[in-house]
Amino acid sequence: MTMPIQVSSLGVILADEEEEEVLQSPEVTTLIPGQERGRKPRARTRPKTLSMRRQSKRELERMKQLYPDLDYARPMSRADCQHGPHAERPCPFVSCKHHLYLDVNERNGNIKLNMPHIEVWEMPETCALDVADRGGITLEEVGAIMNLTRERIRQLEDLSLARLKALKEMTALADYVEY
Repeated sequence: MTMPIQVSSLGVILADEEEEEVLQSPEVTTLIPGQERGRKPRARTRPKTLSMRRQSKRELERMKQLYPDLDYARPMSRADCQHGPHAERPCPFVSCKHHLYLDVNERNGNIKLNMPHIEVWEMPETCALDVADRGGITLEEVGAIMNLTRERIRQLEDLSLARLKALKEMTALADYVEY
């Protein structure tokens, strides 16, 4: 049996009978072994990634039988999404690359569920283009919509701006390249 570890402002103290008086001080707290100190519980659910490599062939075949490819009319442009029969919200087209419920990695086929704790119809926003049409919003609001932290949104913004700057510099050099 492992004994609880006693933590004080002075450091870690093991629970022994000879140190009984130190353990009675009000600044001492008890931690269960394996529990980390100073870490707050998470307020949000982390995204979940479904790796296609980890799925067996039997599971993939079963998924194909449960969810066959259906041939139905999808919106072909942004105008189709905004007007007509496809204007309903929340957007039912989860496979659209602008939908916020999941992301598909094109290189390896992994599926990342951005909001595994809620269903698609419970999401406050489902389309990234609808959010962009509203205009500028804060990093906190973007983080809440995408289930990411404010800091991660800032990092992605910096990365995107750097890529745009590099693309602009490459197009300026395109005049000097012979084909």
